[in-house]
Amino acid sequence: MPELPEVEVLRRDLDHEVVGKKIKTVDVHGLRSVRRHKTKKAFISLLEGRKISKVERRGKYLLMHIGDNQALVVHLGMSGQLLRAKSAREKLPKHAHVVITFTQGGQLRFVDPRTFGEMFVVHLDEIDDAVEELAHLGLDPLATTMSWDLFGRLVAQRKCRLKAMLMDQRFLAGIGNVYSDEILFSAGLRFDRESDSLSDQEIRRLYRAIGEILQEAVKHRGSSLADAQYVDLFGKPGEFQHHHNVYDREGESCNRCRHTVVRQRFSNRSTFFCDACQI
Repeated sequence: MPELPEVEVLRRDLDHEVVGKKIKTVDVHGLRSVRRHKTKKAFISLLEGRKISKVERRGKYLLMHIGDNQALVVHLGMSGQLLRAKSAREKLPKHAHVVITFTQGGQLRFVDPRTFGEMFVVHLDEIDDAVEELAHLGLDPLATTMSWDLFGRLVAQRKCRLKAMLMDQRFLAGIGNVYSDEILFSAGLRFDRESDSLSDQEIRRLYRAIGEILQEAVKHRGSSLADAQYVDLFGKPGEFQHHHNVYDREGESCNRCRHTVVRQRFSNRSTFFCDACQI
């Protein structure tokens, strides 16, 4: 599933590519991707003739503002992709469930083989009711300025294992399995350490690692894993997977201490770490 860096890359691309463009037509192939609406026609009628004025990100959700205090909300789910086509003549990818054509030309295509993702239009005043996750969303690590001592107090209050804490969307928005492993490696901390056991120095390391890893991942346009599901708006894979220190590197040498990277199961997920230099 795309995490915060991948969704942030898409937000920045969309901000450049679609803001200011007016929607001419919308084609929906299958109702599942727009399942919050009773019919395809109901979804289409809310978009045609609207102009996209702004694109924002909340956690792993994208919100394209379309006027009248409404937004087109996009969640990529497990395998969703947003792809920009310069012309409607470009071949339509398989599993393109929603196609938005602009009056100035070109299209925005929502591709989702597994159909866990979705698109829907909502009044911004009602979005917290429509998406329960957003109503309880935690701090955004890229957008929220916070002192490390405040961060430390919040960490100490959690009283849970570090990986579970990082992946709790009510604590920090947008971090998932990949980046929690990379952040904890950067901070030199084990995934199963209790949050209230950290020293002040360890809290500072964790605080710094969160910002640095996420910013570097955005800089390298996200991580495209072996399933090749994530690509950017132009269909190109990210590059940050080539900079992973532990994720999906089981049996390889640790880049810091040359010990072997290991994998364990944690909350039904594979967790990668170095058991020599993460303590």
